Order: sequence, then C-alpha cells, then structure tokens
Amino acid sequence: MSSKPTITLTPQYTPQRLPPNGKHFHIWTIGCQMNEADSAKIAAMLQEAGYQPTEDEQDADIVVLNSCVVRQAAEDKVAGKLNSLVRLKRQHPDVSLVLTGCMVTRQQEKLRETFPHVDLFFDPSDFAKMQAVAPELAEMEDDLAQLPHYYQPETAPGASGVTAYVPIIYGCNFVCSYCIVPYRRGKERSRPFDEIVTEVERIAATGVREVTLLGQTVNAYGHDLPGTPSLADLLRAVDQIRGLERLRFLTSHPKYMGDDIIDTMAELRTTCEHMNLPVQAGDNEVLRRMRRTYSRDLWRERIAYTREKMPGVTVATDIIVGFPGETEAQFMQTYDLLEEVKCDKVHLAMYSPRPGTLSARWEDDIPHEEKLRRHQAIEKLQERLCTEINGRRLGETYEVLVEGKSKGRWTGRTRGNTLVHFDDDRDLLGKLVDVRITRTSPWFLMGEAAGAPR
Repeated sequence: MSSKPTITLTPQYTPQRLPPNGKHFHIWTIGCQMNEADSAKIAAMLQEAGYQPTEDEQDADIVVLNSCVVRQAAEDKVAGKLNSLVRLKRQHPDVSLVLTGCMVTRQQEKLRETFPHVDLFFDPSDFAKMQAVAPELAEMEDDLAQLPHYYQPETAPGASGVTAYVPIIYGCNFVCSYCIVPYRRGKERSRPFDEIVTEVERIAATGVREVTLLGQTVNAYGHDLPGTPSLADLLRAVDQIRGLERLRFLTSHPKYMGDDIIDTMAELRTTCEHMNLPVQAGDNEVLRRMRRTYSRDLWRERIAYTREKMPGVTVATDIIVGFPGETEAQFMQTYDLLEEVKCDKVHLAMYSPRPGTLSARWEDDIPHEEKLRRHQAIEKLQERLCTEINGRRLGETYEVLVEGKSKGRWTGRTRGNTLVHFDDDRDLLGKLVDVRITRTSPWFLMGEAAGAPR
C-alpha cells in the first residue's frame, strides 16, 4: 500500500458568475455516469456564463446532446434524437446544436456529413470547445478551470442537489474485445489527488451528502501519478471531508480490486456497503475471448472477501449474453454463477458488435432470438433471487438518503443502494431518514418513516 499523500485543503470556491443573459440551455444525456458527470460540468459552465437551464429544448438557445455508443441501441437513440432536432433547427436557425460524448471521437467528419444541422462536435470532456457556441465562456477561463463537475443542480432540470458524481480517472488501458470505450476515451489519465479532494470539499459545502467517484476502471486510480496514490488513499482522504455522509465508487475491474480497497471500505465511516464489480460472463473461455484478464473464480473470491469484511454488503454486476461463440453450456456457466452468488443487481445486456473493436471482426453467430432468450432467462432468475433477497428485508429499518419524489412519494436509497419509497408530509429532500420496510418487491422497497430526519 502506498504512503498516504499530503492533502492541501483550500477555501471553498466562490463562483464569479456573469449576470443572467436571458439565454437558456437544454442538455440531453444518455449512457454511463461519466456522461452524466460531463453533462453536469457543461451545465455548470453555462450557468456560470449567465445561461439558465430549461427542460424544454424548444425554449433553448443551446441544445447539448451527450452521446453513448457502448451498445447499438444507445447509438440508435442518439441518431434518432439528432434527426428529431432537424425541425427545431429549421424553426429556430439561431439555436446552437451541440453533440459530445463517445459518438464523436474520431468520427467528426463523418458526423458533419450525416448531421449537417449540428453546429458543434467535441470529444468527451473537451469542455473548452463550448466557447464556440457560448463566447461568454472565453471571458472567464480561470473561473471555469476551478468549477467542479457539479454546480448548483437545484437549478438544473431533474437534479436534486443531494448526490453528485466526481470523475477521478478518465479512459481505460484494458482492451476488452467487445468494448469501444478505450478507442473513444483514450488511455487512463488520473486526475491530481488534491484536485479531487478539493472538488469534493466544494461539493459537500453546497449541501451534497453523497458523492460517487467515477472511472471506466476506477480502482486503477493513481498508478500514473507521482507517488502512485491508490484508490484506497483517496477514499481515506475524502472520508475526512465535513458534511459528506456517503461515498461510493464505480466502475471497478476485478483484477484491481485488492484487499487494500476492500479493507478500507470496511473501516471508513462514509464508504457505503455496496460493491459494483462487473463479471460480464461466468465461463472462463468466454472471459478469455472477451480479454477480461481474470477468471470466474477470482471474481467470486473478491465478492466473498467483500462479504466477509462487510457483512450485509450488497453486490451489483454486469453481464453480456450472446457473445460470439457463446455456447449453451457456457451461457449456463453464467446462469449458475449468478444463482450461486446471488447479486442484488445485475446490469444485463445482449451483445452487439461495436465497429473498431476486436470482436467486431468475428461472426456475430448467436441469433437475436437466442440472445433474447438468454437475456430473459437471466431476468427471470434475477427477479426470483431479488424477490427472496428483498423479502428478507421486510420489517427491517434502513437509513435512506432522500433524493426526491416519484409518483408523489419520497424516494431514496439505502447505504446498500436499494431503492426505497415512502409517504410523508414533511419536506425531507436531502435528509437521512430511518425507514421501516412494510412491503417488498424484486426491484424496490416500500416503508414508513421511523424517527426524526437528520
């Protein structure tokens, strides 16, 4: 384990906003939490420059689409959204249309030909390019450099001001055979240690109570920095920040999920009892062809060690079904592994070839109908397992961080990341509330407040 880095605490950043300029922006986001963090940064920049958010793209002077291409379905949704904006551009020629995210990298010339109505394309996190459509940003470059990825979300559409995402490492050094991310976001680049701590301090000072640290391979953090600080070092530093109640991180790679990170999670006050550790497949030969660099036994052992150190921890994972060449027996290895380990959440996808990846050169030999059958089999398994898991929570009381309302009820998550809904007449947004569970389902819990909020 590396020695603990020196932390330099800085005063809370006081933004120097330009006055409102009567202009509005709208941001549409699809994809991973890194995209959500980038969209929050763009919103922060535009708010700093005097723009106001709007939920209606028809009222916006700038419309930003933050794209994803990790699956064909996501890329199709982005293309559909772009095509739907042709009419808006015709009706309002002065509106600036912007496309960013993974769809843009290495494809700008092709995209200009396909979507000529779009005014600006820029690569993920290349925020300085926004000056092309918002010239006010050029006047405040120094201020913008200090802006966190989260900024006054109470004025942004759909944001609660309770939780925030903070990227800590960009890109990925793995070259999984199915994954387009390294080609679109580049090699791993860790953000400076003190910069991250300072950003979380600023965020916590605004009233945010939960922060999620982000990276395509978040537990690789620090290997490229002087002194090679680790994710465990960063967790310890962020844990000390006043006002922060909960700390999460994703997405992790099993190869880098060492004892030091798990031990640190178990010992700190803020780190939540939740592990997100993608396995992708339960068959070692499929994992080899995926270039995942670990075995099913290593993933299973990492989960077992986490449960030993953190009793009651919840577990989430990712699964791809229908990978090229996946036999029925290999699929059943995945099915049996999930039945054995009993994850609380499975993020499930059917394989789709991504141009430019290694597996795109192979025959996509699993028919769609068979992919769908396997997908549905895992869904049915997970529904049964989650019914059992959540059923055991009936009558228990959990601390819930209230993030907002859904269909008239307060909604939030436990430290284990389980969704909870409950009725209460009080204003509980951003509060920690003990909730006794009165009804369960495979996907969420229902309950009633027990005790005073805090």
